[in-house]
Amino acid sequence: MQIGVVMGGISSETEISYLTGKHIIDSLDKDKYEVLPIPINTKYELIDRVKCLEFAFIALHGSFGEDGKVQAILESMDVPYSGSGVLSSALCMDKNTCKKVFIADRIKTPKWIMIKKVEEIDFQEVDRIGFPLIVKPNSGGSSIGIALVYNKEELINAVKEALKYDEEVMVEEYINGEEITCCMLDGELLPILSIKHDKEFFDYSSKYDDDGAEEKPVELSKEIYSKVEKACKICWNSFKLSVYARIDMIIREDDVYVLEINTLPGMTKNSLFPKSAKAFGLSFSELLDRIIESSLKK
Repeated sequence: MQIGVVMGGISSETEISYLTGKHIIDSLDKDKYEVLPIPINTKYELIDRVKCLEFAFIALHGSFGEDGKVQAILESMDVPYSGSGVLSSALCMDKNTCKKVFIADRIKTPKWIMIKKVEEIDFQEVDRIGFPLIVKPNSGGSSIGIALVYNKEELINAVKEALKYDEEVMVEEYINGEEITCCMLDGELLPILSIKHDKEFFDYSSKYDDDGAEEKPVELSKEIYSKVEKACKICWNSFKLSVYARIDMIIREDDVYVLEINTLPGMTKNSLFPKSAKAFGLSFSELLDRIIESSLKK
């Protein structure tokens, strides 16, 4: 089977996309697949380069990758692709929309407000949530443009910075607790990973540097595990996820807070999903096989 690994793209996460793409290319079984690197730098390149593919493995991150646009183009061209479909991708890319669904499904998530202009910051709402606060682009990833702020001056500066990456910024309650990530494959919850680092939050270097963080399987209490598993199942069904996804959470005391859903989680050598799959007993090559097989069935 001929597989094109689509990577690069036009978002702020291009560098991570290339790392993901390279790791996928290096790890795909060459006895099973004819592997073609498909680097793209513009939207129009995608159409020309994938029209004859038997399968597109999407290694893109951020806008025009995780937001459903690439998926829509591939569907219109009848090219099978990896991961969730158009609607799921678009919903999960928008953190504000995600949280509204969480609330509707009675899933706990940190309080938040949305800001489009610095001049529109409602400091009464900010005070209602209380410092410290996390500031992040609404549709970004890889912790790019994210800041933890402790006062109004830092908040203003962080919003200005985040607006460089997106048209809308989320200002979110900071939950100080145990960070975990939940990787799901075909609707099944793989081993949960605990994330420990020496930063105030799980930032870019913590995610991608070789010694950025300690990420290992964690044994949760029966009660907490049940809450985490239930939240994952609800997310999988409500957002109509398919094939694979990663759900990030924080545990504080007996409460589980869902932060966001990643429909195209990173697949670099330091990424979380391959580590969870390894703990489940799948090598990275075997994980890629599962993703391809499940995507073709979809």
